[in-house]
Amino acid sequence: MNCVRSLLFIASLVLCTAAQAQLAPSPINEVILAQIKTMPTGGKYSASRAATIRLQSAAHFESGKFFILPDSASPSYCSGATYLVFMKTIEALRDRGDLKLDYETLDALMIRGQHDGEGIWGRWNANGPGTARLFSELGIGRNFDDFEEAQPGDFMKIFWSPEVGREEHGHSVIFLGMEKKMGLDYVRYWSSNIPFGYGEKSVPRTKIVHAIFSRLYAPAQLSRIAEVPRIDGYLASLLRVRSSYAEACEKCGF
Repeated sequence: MNCVRSLLFIASLVLCTAAQAQLAPSPINEVILAQIKTMPTGGKYSASRAATIRLQSAAHFESGKFFILPDSASPSYCSGATYLVFMKTIEALRDRGDLKLDYETLDALMIRGQHDGEGIWGRWNANGPGTARLFSELGIGRNFDDFEEAQPGDFMKIFWSPEVGREEHGHSVIFLGMEKKMGLDYVRYWSSNIPFGYGEKSVPRTKIVHAIFSRLYAPAQLSRIAEVPRIDGYLASLLRVRSSYAEACEKCGF
């Protein structure tokens, strides 16, 4: 009996340690926050085709390096802003020697007008849980929706209404933390925001109906983009059909 108790105790320690490791903040979050500090401020918000063309011109790949010029992506919109920070984070990790990616993967990160659900950018930019779906599909990080677990530097998809998909009203941001204002809980984040563009914003927690956080742990897994379908059918469909928050969570692995 004592042996059984000992085995159960050891098993509980292993499970507890695994759970703590899963909830630990990613050191990559610090790199993400550092990249935000290098981004411009303002520049106005626009989700027009012209803004997408400017976004494409803001990043290019040359002589084995990403060159990201966010000032060129102005006016800007939310998913483009967070994706530029994501790309800058990848390049910063490569520059430090902490990340190695082959040419095909680096080329796949480029923005070339991909449709929603197509490739890396097309997944990130899609309606619904685009970023979280990418994280789950490639295994580059963990998704969750508990504000108690959120850490500054987590990518975050805000849903301002219960709708997901064709009728949704959402926002792609980077979480910066919680704060109190006049006794109310406020959520701070960085993105390209209406109407001023790049910058920080703080909104009452009560305005957010749902939120999905995505924490970057394993960017080397981006190389798996060659193993998954070119187009994610679920994300591609969300321009036309309505989904649900429950379905979004299921598609993102939690």
